Amino acid sequence: MFVFLSKFLPLLIYPLGLACMLLLVSLINRIPQSWRKRLVILALVLLWLGGNRWVAFSLTYWLERQIVAPDVLPQADVIVVLGGGTESFDSPRSGVEVNGAGDRVIHAVRLYRQGIAPYILLSGGNIDWLSARTTTPAFEMKELMVFMGVPEAALILQDQSQNTSEDVQFSARILKEKQLERVVLVTSAQHMPRSVALFRAEGIEVIPSPADYSITDLEWQKLWRNNPAAQLINILPNAGYLSMTTSSLKEYLGIVVYSLRDLLSVP
Repeated sequence: MFVFLSKFLPLLIYPLGLACMLLLVSLINRIPQSWRKRLVILALVLLWLGGNRWVAFSLTYWLERQIVAPDVLPQADVIVVLGGGTESFDSPRSGVEVNGAGDRVIHAVRLYRQGIAPYILLSGGNIDWLSARTTTPAFEMKELMVFMGVPEAALILQDQSQNTSEDVQFSARILKEKQLERVVLVTSAQHMPRSVALFRAEGIEVIPSPADYSITDLEWQKLWRNNPAAQLINILPNAGYLSMTTSSLKEYLGIVVYSLRDLLSVP
């Protein structure tokens, strides 16, 4: 039930879900006409705010710059990679594929080849009632890494988790059992602040090494350039920017929930 609620309830407060809820309420006959108009206007404002480049980039940029990797990564016991960058080997695909977050896999293999750590822990399971895939993200990452030349003996799989919190809990359990103390954590830059906080709460020494940056420094600088044509495009709603905003809000919500849980647990 907790996993269901953690997936369902946020959908109602993200821009698209909340806008849809407002529009549905505006259709109720008992709602005064003046309030119907207000609800429709509010829904449109939410979609515009969530879908314009200024808002999407601002929310994402701040998240991605919270955690900065050290200039030189020290030696570690293991590289931990959180799932989310792969697609399963299901028809009509000819093999495991990567999605927009697939840089996680490439980055982890690069670190392994640089000799940063002798092992890679791959974390990611499925939500059976929600997922249509026949393999887990952990297994899919293993397939890709073996294809890229990483020895299978160097890979440790954790494929039982259903969300980020469980990723951390189950991975931390394996790390402690195998006495792997110093961890280089690889995940998307946007996802890194929440992930680092959760690992450190488990008592794991974490060295962040983000991948999959959505916004470069140059893109951020050019976002504010004095170009009327570019700014007109930036201010208009776009489905891609709405998706970026939603992804960022997911992380902010996760950080808030974690902070509240931590606060409430203090005696």
